[in-house]
Amino acid sequence: MCTKAVHLELVSSLSAAAFLSALRRFVSRRGYPSDIYSDNGTNFVGASAYLKDLFKLLHNSNVQDYSSSKNIQWHFIPPYAPISEVCGKPQSNSQSIIAQNLKGGCADFEELATILCQIEACINSRPLYPLSSDLRISRC
Repeated sequence: MCTKAVHLELVSSLSAAAFLSALRRFVSRRGYPSDIYSDNGTNFVGASAYLKDLFKLLHNSNVQDYSSSKNIQWHFIPPYAPISEVCGKPQSNSQSIIAQNLKGGCADFEELATILCQIEACINSRPLYPLSSDLRISRC
């Protein structure tokens, strides 16, 4: 079976403490993952500073200690790898849905967290491929 899940989490800062709190919330809701894949692509030029901060954050000793104690393996996806499209599409969908919801206005933390939950539900409700009534067809 093919599965994919998008989890969107709003954090108050890019600090190691905020990241670890977000990771703990993720684990509390979804369980411990064996692997986490993070985008490491330079194709997101506008987000390059954020990606550099994220890379530093994931190499923070507290984050490494927590993830290694839970046997979580971090993987960085190389730029232009085929899986980047799978990860990038939900991101671009999320950005357009946020823009539509805000309509040029601003949102506070609570409103934005709610919008992200709605986006997550929308993305995760979509099938990975067109569904078929023929059970012999496997597309993964």
